[in-house]
Amino acid sequence: MIFRFEDPHLLLLLGAVPVLGWWYAVRGRGRRESLRHPDVAGLVRAGGGEGRWMQHVPAVLRGLALLCLVVAFARPQTGVTGENVVTEGIDIVLALDISSSMLAEDLAPNRIEAAKAVAAEFAAGRRNDRIGLVIFAGKAFTQAPLTLDYSVVISLIGELEVGMIEDGTAVGMGLATAVKRLQASEAASKVVVLLTDGRNNRGEIDPVTAAQAAEALGVRVYTIGAGSHGTARVPVPDRFGNRRYVTTRVDVDEPTLRAVAETTGGRYYRATDRESLEAIYREIDELETTEIQVENFTHYGERFHLPLVAGLVLLLAELVLGRTWLRTLP
Repeated sequence: MIFRFEDPHLLLLLGAVPVLGWWYAVRGRGRRESLRHPDVAGLVRAGGGEGRWMQHVPAVLRGLALLCLVVAFARPQTGVTGENVVTEGIDIVLALDISSSMLAEDLAPNRIEAAKAVAAEFAAGRRNDRIGLVIFAGKAFTQAPLTLDYSVVISLIGELEVGMIEDGTAVGMGLATAVKRLQASEAASKVVVLLTDGRNNRGEIDPVTAAQAAEALGVRVYTIGAGSHGTARVPVPDRFGNRRYVTTRVDVDEPTLRAVAETTGGRYYRATDRESLEAIYREIDELETTEIQVENFTHYGERFHLPLVAGLVLLLAELVLGRTWLRTLP
């Protein structure tokens, strides 16, 4: 709560109150006193000075009334401070590769589970930004359109599994589908975060063409190549349904992923383990931060009526007492 006077210079008039009090005292000594008393019986007691103070009551009331009226004229106000928060949200689509190679265990516990966990954490940390989800393998599908319901996106990320889509790595189709989700967006910033562990080998659209479309629509693409350098263990079922491991060469198409990012004004990252993947998402989170503008304001309410009413009541009290209980006898 804030208190102020709209016209504080009027408070200078309060200096007249002690001057008038001094004038009243001097004038009272220099004139023949009238006697104020409520009844005749009091006249007898007044001779001993017992009720002499009563004659000053009207003047005191008048002085207090003057104080209240001056304060009222200065317009006392109380204010409540608040703020308006203006945000410009970002529209972000996460495009995740769920091909069979994402089962490789060079990112603990494996690439797909690491990618899911970090992507879910990224979605949970957004504020005022819409998030969408696209998945791809041999084909690409939209799992979640742009939404502010982060719990839905996080739940869908948690349900992702290798094998939901026929196998393959359609990076271009995954990117094109994500860009299409942002086509009608009016957000100040439109972003795709694409994660894959391979090179484009399926689909009608290649990654560079999809990147050019993204650039035309003002979409910035961050690409992440998931996988260690060299080889990685990948679990595969044998003909009896048992799990066995094979060692495969890590085949991230870094030149293409870098070209996609640079075409759109984004960045390319390489995640060789779980920790580096988490660091990448943290960096993207810092790069794509929603602008928040805070406008402080104070709303003032008039309170002049309180001292005004008090002043008028005091003046009325002086008038009533002067005509009745404290009437003047010449």
